[in-house]
Amino acid sequence: MSFLGVEHSITGRRWVGPGADVERAAEALVQAGGYPQALAMVLARRGVPVAEAEAFLRPQLRDLLPDPRSLRDMEPAAARLLAAVERRERIAIFADYDVDGGASAALLIWWLRSLGRRATLYVPDRIDEGYGPNAPAMAALAADHDLILCVDCGTLSHDALAAAQGADVVVLDHHLGGETLPPALAVVNPNRQDESGDLGHLCAAGVVFLVLVEAGRRMREAGQKGPDLLGLLDLVALATVADVAPLTGVNRALVRQGLVVMGRRDRPGLVALADAARLDRAPQAYHLGYVLGPRVNAGGRIGQADLGARLLSTDDPNEAAALAERLERLNAERREIEAQVRAAALAQAEARGLEAPLVWAAGEGWHPGVVGIVAARLKEAANRPAVVIGFDGDEGKGSARSVPGVDLGAAVHRLAQEGLLVKGGGHRMAAGLTVMRDQLEPAMARLSELLARQGAGAEGPRDLRLDGMLMPGAATPDLIAALEAAGPYGASAPAPRFALPDLRLRFVRQVGASHLKLSLSDGMGGTLDAIAFGAFEGPLGPALAGREGAQVHVAGKLELNLWGGRQSVQLQLDDAAFAGGQGSAARA
Repeated sequence: MSFLGVEHSITGRRWVGPGADVERAAEALVQAGGYPQALAMVLARRGVPVAEAEAFLRPQLRDLLPDPRSLRDMEPAAARLLAAVERRERIAIFADYDVDGGASAALLIWWLRSLGRRATLYVPDRIDEGYGPNAPAMAALAADHDLILCVDCGTLSHDALAAAQGADVVVLDHHLGGETLPPALAVVNPNRQDESGDLGHLCAAGVVFLVLVEAGRRMREAGQKGPDLLGLLDLVALATVADVAPLTGVNRALVRQGLVVMGRRDRPGLVALADAARLDRAPQAYHLGYVLGPRVNAGGRIGQADLGARLLSTDDPNEAAALAERLERLNAERREIEAQVRAAALAQAEARGLEAPLVWAAGEGWHPGVVGIVAARLKEAANRPAVVIGFDGDEGKGSARSVPGVDLGAAVHRLAQEGLLVKGGGHRMAAGLTVMRDQLEPAMARLSELLARQGAGAEGPRDLRLDGMLMPGAATPDLIAALEAAGPYGASAPAPRFALPDLRLRFVRQVGASHLKLSLSDGMGGTLDAIAFGAFEGPLGPALAGREGAQVHVAGKLELNLWGGRQSVQLQLDDAAFAGGQGSAARA
């Protein structure tokens, strides 16, 4: 049954509210804990019982951090790293070109620097070398180094690691492993086939952090003082959010503490990046995923692959400012390329239909650096796993993004094993693949079949899920502070979204090229400002423009608006529906 009777909103979505079980659990939280109804609904949706609510709202990293030794190969990996430090050996770091790889490399570089050691950074070029270690690069690194640390890559790189003759190789990764491990001294990966999977939600930076925790424990046992690890959590938080790792369990605590560290503005690279992006407030998880992360990624997508890792690892504010400015320019260029590919991919996917378990699109010459972002946009539009592939001749390279509850990496890995893909792998929420043109259709059909078995496509493609109902008078800074205590929000922990019913449009104004500013009233003295970003790029702006006095139901997320030194509550509007049958009049 639709929420507030909205079966077809202005953006074409059905509104879906909380189920009866969530409402009952929320009522128990209100009665037993005295929590605001809105917060209780969020806690109930997350499955937090009354007895655990206080601990959930105040997560402590020391209570949630697992024993690093629960991961296989952890002890030899940490021991080899410490031995390299003690013997002043030559260390190389081979990192993936995305945020997780860059942050993982930066964690190690900062840790080593605090001990007076240096490391060689190597990041492969996305176009020329592709993802992960390759034999020429590994052989060259092995010729000049004693230890090579592969971060956010390497678990499936058997031949490449075999080429690293004369050096020890340690893999710190989180991508799905195969039946056999590569020839390495240690492979620390919670997604190895022989792992329990209990820590499979960690990104690579989270794995690296646990290695450093274990190294710190060993140093303390030896009577040595190790580097400050809590001060590195800003890098772990950035990687966790940008890599779309679920913000549950220890990940939630890592990101929460990491945001506090980031707010201190101690990391030159992150300070310069925030300033270049004109971020004038303490960052939240949203900013890591949609403001800072894309800029770090820009170098690996369309520019020089190591720019992001260099920015995150530099301790020189001047170098940081120069790198951030360069990444800012590359990110603007990336947006232009992405817009072109996104329009073509969305048109193709819509023509194919957004109802299937898998949404996909493929095109000639689509830049491999933006197919992942476009796949994320298709996923958001359809509420389905999505794949976007760019072809160069007969070979296509693609990226895939998933929805909660659907293990995309496992399905892509299986396709590679079945021979439908040249190669493919990843983790639950994201994957990469290479496919030949003549195998495209059968590969996508098979992938759709595998994902359907996991429940992909069970929800309507345009359902808008809501946490409950609010009135404008309840939307206060205190409520927002209470809701933030249940955060941070991101993958597997969506930000609370509420419906506000039967409000009157006091004024509606276009802002800039595509945004919409509104003022809403409940007719009883309660008012609320709202903004709809990009409203005129879709149906929302045209439908509401000039409709002052109309009665509407609105849905969105509450936020604090900071302007001129003052703060006020506003609604970030996601959708609206005309109340009292006015929708048909608006369309007439």
